[in-house]
Amino acid sequence: MYNLSRLFFVVFLFSITKINAQDKTIALYEGKAPGSENWTWVEAEMYSELFKTEVVYNVVNPEVLIFKPENPNGTSIIIAPGGGFQTLSIHKEGTKLAEYLASKGITAFVLKYRLIHSKTNDPAKELIANLQDRDAHYERTTAVQKLAGQDCIKAIEFVRKNASDYHLDPNKIGVIGFSAGGTVILESILNNSSEEKLPDFAAAIYAGPTQDLLEAKIPQKQLPLFIVAASDDQLKLAPKSISLYNKWLAANYPVELHMYANGGHGFGMSKQNLPVDNWFKRFEDWLIQFKYIKE
Repeated sequence: MYNLSRLFFVVFLFSITKINAQDKTIALYEGKAPGSENWTWVEAEMYSELFKTEVVYNVVNPEVLIFKPENPNGTSIIIAPGGGFQTLSIHKEGTKLAEYLASKGITAFVLKYRLIHSKTNDPAKELIANLQDRDAHYERTTAVQKLAGQDCIKAIEFVRKNASDYHLDPNKIGVIGFSAGGTVILESILNNSSEEKLPDFAAAIYAGPTQDLLEAKIPQKQLPLFIVAASDDQLKLAPKSISLYNKWLAANYPVELHMYANGGHGFGMSKQNLPVDNWFKRFEDWLIQFKYIKE
């Protein structure tokens, strides 16, 4: 009996690994990405003691990390981690969510989009220093924000073009972005001139879209939007989520907003023993409602 139980446990662990394992990484461009051909720095990854999570920085060559479920349900979601356009919170706002979505039958693509150049080997500390002057940081990141938006559009184009290879429905492609990643996915929606390259649904998690994006013309495609933020966001971005909600509401487009009392900024998939810890469960409910996940 003991050996049989042990065998079942090993098989169970193997099945979980099989569902959640990253399948492969795909470069989004052939050769140099347009607009950053002269970038020569080298991409790196580290554990940030400041952020208490793994971060990627100095991304030059955009790519997607693919997480394939054992039984894909046809829905796909491109995940854009945050990090102030200087880092990517690759685990807490990327791969951890991708693993969860894959366990629900969704094929997940974690987007590594282009970032500004970090001049030190502590990009998180460098980012905090840069944020002391918000106007200067905005000027520093404006150009790369547009490039990152193009990377997201390119990822959408890749998924739709290769949908049959991954057993996906080309009309069930979503995007979700955290913080700066929220701005990236909104760039792919509000600064996207091609309806064929628009996603089919979106989620913005404690996003901080620029005023230009909040004032941009909403696409004709009625694209459902899910929004999450916390009132005690340290970067004071909660009002941006409300403005984004009002923008979708004014257009009479499907939109849902969850504003938690506590949670701060950057909670991602972490645990704080607060109601906000279960935001992704509410996202799952929303996906079921719009038939992107079967009950």
